[in-house]
Amino acid sequence: MMKLFLPKQHGAWAMLIIPFWLGAAATGFVWEHIPFFLGWLSLYLATYPMLLLFKKKKISFYMKWTIIYMVPAVLLFLIPLFSRPSIVLFGVAMIPFFIINAYFSAKNRERALLNDFSAIFAFAIAGLASSYLPNGTLTAEAITVFFASILFFTGSTFYVKTMIREKKNINFKWVSWVFHAFVLLLWLLLGEPIIALAFVPSLWRAVYFYGKPFGIMKLGIYEIANASILFIITIISIV
Repeated sequence: MMKLFLPKQHGAWAMLIIPFWLGAAATGFVWEHIPFFLGWLSLYLATYPMLLLFKKKKISFYMKWTIIYMVPAVLLFLIPLFSRPSIVLFGVAMIPFFIINAYFSAKNRERALLNDFSAIFAFAIAGLASSYLPNGTLTAEAITVFFASILFFTGSTFYVKTMIREKKNINFKWVSWVFHAFVLLLWLLLGEPIIALAFVPSLWRAVYFYGKPFGIMKLGIYEIANASILFIITIISIV
């Protein structure tokens, strides 16, 4: 039995799932969301070997897996495209971010902050597309979910780096802490106290967990729990 070639960035799974389904919740679920999400999942799996092609190594191997995942992605996307053809514009909007990711892959600098931010915006755009699918419009709730996704995963990126690669960088610690505090204050100033509440655990863990000797697995489990809290509270706020 052939072993699947899967992405190693485990944190990206939350970015794959949460913005999309928050977007669906923002405007209402329709059955087309199911093939749309499966297509989005397949596309994500395809982009992993596709980006590795830019390293110009093991080209035939990465090309094979790109095709294996891309074919079902295209077929599944035909269903929401038939229902809402203009949704293709969201795919076009993702292209610049893919180009940025391809550049950093070619340079072997996948851990660069700009590379992380580029991926975060692409995943958040998928949330917008999910919101757009039912009615062909973007509501205030959809825009809220879009920015909530970007701010949450940006904060998560800062936090994880302070716990691993930048754990001895005091300046980076303050960047993370100030960012998390600013986001919480921003939601309060925007009159969104419930969404602000969803970001309280992020600020707490950024400060309280800093410097603690967490392994990758433990860090990942806590981040999944934190993302789940954000997901639940944000849904309560927008529905």
